[in-house]
Amino acid sequence: MKGRKEDAPSDWGCLVGISFFILGLGTLLPWNFFMTASLYFQARLNTSKVGTNGSDVTGDYGKYFNSCMTLLSQLPLLLFTLLNSILYQRISEVIRIAGSLIFMLLLFVVTAVLVKVDMDTEPFFSVTMATIWFINSFGAVMQGSLFGLVGMLPQKYSTIFMSGQGLAGTFAATAMLLANASDADSESAALGYFITPCVGTLVTLCCYLLLPRLEFARYYFNSSAKYEAGAADELLTAETSAADSGKLSSHANGSAVGGPSKDDAPEDGSRPDRSKEAFLSLEQAEPKQGKASVVQVFKKIWVMAFCVTFVFTVTLSVFPAITVDVKTSSPEFNTALPGNWERYFINVCCFLTFNINDWLGRTVTTFICWPRKESRLFPLLVVSRVVFIPLLMLCNVQQRSHLPVYFASDVVFTVIMALFSITSGYFVCLSMSYAPQLVEAKDAETAGSLMTFFLALGLSVGAALSFPLRKLV
Repeated sequence: MKGRKEDAPSDWGCLVGISFFILGLGTLLPWNFFMTASLYFQARLNTSKVGTNGSDVTGDYGKYFNSCMTLLSQLPLLLFTLLNSILYQRISEVIRIAGSLIFMLLLFVVTAVLVKVDMDTEPFFSVTMATIWFINSFGAVMQGSLFGLVGMLPQKYSTIFMSGQGLAGTFAATAMLLANASDADSESAALGYFITPCVGTLVTLCCYLLLPRLEFARYYFNSSAKYEAGAADELLTAETSAADSGKLSSHANGSAVGGPSKDDAPEDGSRPDRSKEAFLSLEQAEPKQGKASVVQVFKKIWVMAFCVTFVFTVTLSVFPAITVDVKTSSPEFNTALPGNWERYFINVCCFLTFNINDWLGRTVTTFICWPRKESRLFPLLVVSRVVFIPLLMLCNVQQRSHLPVYFASDVVFTVIMALFSITSGYFVCLSMSYAPQLVEAKDAETAGSLMTFFLALGLSVGAALSFPLRKLV
């Protein structure tokens, strides 16, 4: 037990809740800020140079930037999910979380500085890809560590933490919208945009360092530590007492010399069990049943593991690698913001629409959980999301060389994106919440770890599929 609820201090000013909300936001800042800034990176990478024959040569760096960025963002999540158990045992929590935040801050600073540095296409692409790899590696370590930390607190704080993660994309999209709406030139706007995650990461670091100084958080952290140590001591003491009891019983019954005496024999002639109490004590001291193996747990949750993998495979195969290249059919559409509609189209209709509806889909599961976890309809609905891949590929994606455009309308694209994102958030959240319910309580942690791995697997597979799908367009 983490301690009795009535003994716990109150979360004064909701400071612990606010801190974990910001920590959740900070875990996904790298992925969302690099993804939302894809137009800036494409502009830097789509520069042409004069070839040997005097003609203009344009590299493919900008064309495949989104696919490379997605793949190099998600692979670290998969790798560090596998290595998390080793890191957890050998590296302290403070180093894993605070150290990751410090390195993320430094890498965001490097990215902001590069806005003002004039570089050739190839070195800029290489530096950017290396930055994306390392910053997401540190983000993966921090995310896994924070999930363990928030697990020591009451359940509602896990919900708060995940809500912060859900709004990270909206935060990045809003920052880009404000940068585009500013009167500053494109270079200054990009600099201001990348300064924002620097400030956000610094605030996240301050929130983490504040937690041990808050009585509410300190109470639960200390209670968890005491419980783990106390449980081990209690089990060891019980086993020792049971063994001693068995020895005393054997000596008392004469079993150490020549077995039981005649006077102690029952009338029916059966042998008495003088060590019964010792065995009962030992049985009570030992766990009734150990944890199931990983294979046994997987057999119970494989449907949910497939669902979460398939959902993210479909989502990452087209978002953002393909959706970010959709062009507006009404560039001169008047807006209340400075400039024409083309300037804000992708930010509003792609990124903002996706992140808001993905968060909405996750939130809906608090009130509606349909289909049920036992229903065969659930995996069928998950698989049916594959229809979004051709639908989005047939939107006004530019440049294209193979497929025709069937959905040129901005409204149609926005509606498809809204349905695409809300179903993604809804089915992911249901899959992740259903899996622990399919196993016994003692195996819930194993189920959660397996689901986290398959979530990362889906992200990586989807990122890899984005390369051939973009070529098909």
